[in-house]
Amino acid sequence: MERGPKGWFGVVRLAAVVALLVAVILVAYAVVVRAGPPSEEDLRRAAGLLGKQELLIGVHDDNPDISRLDPRTGIFTGFDIDIAYLVAADLGFRPTEVQFLAIESEDRGKMQARTPDRSGFVTVDLVVASYSITEEREASPDVTFSAPYLRTDQSVVTRRGHRRVSTFDDLRGRRVCSISTSTSEGPAKAAGVLQANRLRTSECIEDLLAGRVEAVTNDAALLCGFVAQDSKRLMAHDIGQSDEERWGINTGGNTALRDLVNLSLYDSLHDPADRRWEDAFDKHLRPTQPECLPQPVAVDQQPANIAQVDVRRWLWE
Repeated sequence: MERGPKGWFGVVRLAAVVALLVAVILVAYAVVVRAGPPSEEDLRRAAGLLGKQELLIGVHDDNPDISRLDPRTGIFTGFDIDIAYLVAADLGFRPTEVQFLAIESEDRGKMQARTPDRSGFVTVDLVVASYSITEEREASPDVTFSAPYLRTDQSVVTRRGHRRVSTFDDLRGRRVCSISTSTSEGPAKAAGVLQANRLRTSECIEDLLAGRVEAVTNDAALLCGFVAQDSKRLMAHDIGQSDEERWGINTGGNTALRDLVNLSLYDSLHDPADRRWEDAFDKHLRPTQPECLPQPVAVDQQPANIAQVDVRRWLWE
């Protein structure tokens, strides 16, 4: 049946109305998107991740059960390593696209890790290296912490058979080894201990076993790994420090990357089917607890104080 002039006019008018409605919807969507929160892709773009082939992560290489490099295989293992893989996967990187680089405690704030051949330094994307969140560190322009991913306390380790140490005051006038950039250095110094600073926790443990110092102080989650692997010669002490240590991931001033890391931690916390954090704790930290009594290794639940990241995941948000 042929359409008359009126019929064709109606079709044209309907098409014009539909086109106008589509235009209005597209404009409204553009306005909402522009005014609303960023999408995950927006954050990845701002963080410099789009097109990135490899994620560089600074980690310790000498801490058993936390982050340790096997010199024979060249493989890093530990709780921090599993957390780094968790975050990297949520950022879109497969394990083969993650490179771990050894970083010293003093270089965590500068995001400077050693090259694989240790001939120089390289700037990393993330630092996952038992890095406690403090106001002083957060004041640095090079430090941007994620939400905490582990809660632990300060501890003291001595040689097996040492009298019980309940507070730092029990070590007044004694030589105690700590890391010069560690948060445990302040309380120990205030108690009047004779400090013997080292760059690495493993060096402190060597000094302790050699009798050059009477004790080592650092975070319990760090020290308990050493005690667990050498419990016949080492023992842990719960010194009852009230200040909790909260470990965070440093993104080095990259706030978009910080938001993506927080999004990963938030999703891990609130997704009942996501057991990656719990599996990491059960694999690396929980087994050290029996050898570390009476000192708790760490809180065996993922920290809950993670704010929800304001991000758009659906077109209509």
